[in-house]
Amino acid sequence: MVHSIPPMREGLILKLSCPDKPGLVARIASYASEYQANLVEFNQFTDREKGTFYARLEIDTSGLEIPLDDFKAGFEVLGRSLGAHWHFRHLPYRMRTAVLVTRTDHCLNEILWRATLGEMPVEITSVIGNREDCREIAEKAGLPFHFIEMKEDKESGFREIDAILEAEDVQLVVLARFMQIMPPWMCEKFAGRMINIHHSFLPAFIGANPYRQAYERGVKLIGATCHYVTSELDCGPIIEQEVERVHHHHSVMDLVRLGRDCERSAIARGIRYHVQDRIIIDGVRAIVFPD
Repeated sequence: MVHSIPPMREGLILKLSCPDKPGLVARIASYASEYQANLVEFNQFTDREKGTFYARLEIDTSGLEIPLDDFKAGFEVLGRSLGAHWHFRHLPYRMRTAVLVTRTDHCLNEILWRATLGEMPVEITSVIGNREDCREIAEKAGLPFHFIEMKEDKESGFREIDAILEAEDVQLVVLARFMQIMPPWMCEKFAGRMINIHHSFLPAFIGANPYRQAYERGVKLIGATCHYVTSELDCGPIIEQEVERVHHHHSVMDLVRLGRDCERSAIARGIRYHVQDRIIIDGVRAIVFPD
């Protein structure tokens, strides 16, 4: 029998970055305790080279002595005094997510399975494919499947996809082995909200048949990279990576099998970290606070 993970408690997630200085943790914790808010998780990181402090807090507000909106508004005084950038998210929630696919289905199946288990708070609005291969999987899961022709007029196809994302009020776009290069305007529109899975440690073995290339080079490790999509191909901030050891007796198909496992694990963790607000994007890198 499969048991789902208990739902998230009511409260807030706070993400924050600011110039580093003594006493930051104490000042943030003191603000919460002043109004009887309970810090159930506090992750922090200081980049000493940049002098920047990053933090993610999960706050139980069930005992809050003031209205929630007043608590958030009152934090603005502290946030400004710290020179901070911050973001609150209400708990619980489910992030509206669209999954884009082409032929292969292992990443799609992993996402559907983990969403069913309750491992990540997502509401999958639909599956969008430039081929029909994944239609049956989507429809068996009770999800709409949109087929978008992407042959000669790719710009028209991307405009169709964008219209679907707009109509479904999508907050996160997941490229689950969607084998098309996203146009710059879509990368900009969904900056920080579009996740891709790549079949290697970037930037290695790009182009066609990556596992054949890896096999011919006699690699000892293969992996997968989950990253945010930017207009510079496969160069967005890296969220998560996974590896598997390769031995001399492994065939090309063995590498494909191991690679699929890497891709499934990396994309699942990448989505979970994003929807749980465990990532702060800092330029070309992602600061990740794993669960």
